Amino acid sequence: MSGCCAPGAAPSGRVRRAGSRTGSGAPAGHGVERCRVPAQTFRMGDAHGDSRWDDGEGPVRAVTLDAFDIDATTVTNADFARFVDATGHVTEAESFGFSAVFHLALAAPDEAVMGRVPGAPWWLGVRGADWRRPGGPGSTTEGIDDHPVVHVSWNDAQAYCAWAGRALPTEAQWECASRGGHDGRRYPWGDELDAPDRCNIWQGRFPAENTLDDGHLTTAPVRSYHPNDYGLWQTVGNVWEWCADRWDPARGDDSRVTRGGSYLCHASYCNRYRNAARSSNTPDSSTGNTGFRTVAR
Repeated sequence: MSGCCAPGAAPSGRVRRAGSRTGSGAPAGHGVERCRVPAQTFRMGDAHGDSRWDDGEGPVRAVTLDAFDIDATTVTNADFARFVDATGHVTEAESFGFSAVFHLALAAPDEAVMGRVPGAPWWLGVRGADWRRPGGPGSTTEGIDDHPVVHVSWNDAQAYCAWAGRALPTEAQWECASRGGHDGRRYPWGDELDAPDRCNIWQGRFPAENTLDDGHLTTAPVRSYHPNDYGLWQTVGNVWEWCADRWDPARGDDSRVTRGGSYLCHASYCNRYRNAARSSNTPDSSTGNTGFRTVAR
């Protein structure tokens, strides 16, 4: 894959500006490598005028955080399988019997398709779609253990965190970590997109044709591309990541924030593969492009 690191390999000679890695072991079997984000005051929010007025990315404001550690990658299928094996956890997609699958990723008979999502017809409600079967009942996670787990709700992510002795990041922690010590940048690496060499997003004509310039129709291995200067991989693109915060607590909204965009993001409809970008979903919702990473409690 042109311009990308091999899965599991770090680019040679990279220099980390401020963050440092900590050991990969963690309580209760959480085996994701962790990176240290130093205490700091950073500028949070959209400094480029890229956001929609209703996304709540502004105004740019100074936020002060204590030092914290955060997962270098999103939780993978293999990581989540260890949690399920240890606890017997049943995800909400499994309990409800369905989840949302992107239409080109469908691996299911016609009778499993419940219908299209109003306003977003590229999403299908699919019976039997869950974290073990991301495309529907005709799919498995065989061969993609190192890809991010998907079809996990905010509630499922919270259950994993309780088992692991971890927590979901706050929005401020997530954005600070994604910026990698660089205030004001549009992306973790700078202000120019430079796709497909930097992140896993959509190439082509959305939602009908993906030219696969980056080699991925859906998820990529969590250690594809290059980490940022704190050592975090793929904070933008690949999968949306659940955060701890409510979307709009002033309105009593129970929806939870997601950050980072996904493999479906494209400039023609979703310019949210940026450090400051926000989206949300209800805490019991699951889709084929949403996962999570954790922080220390």
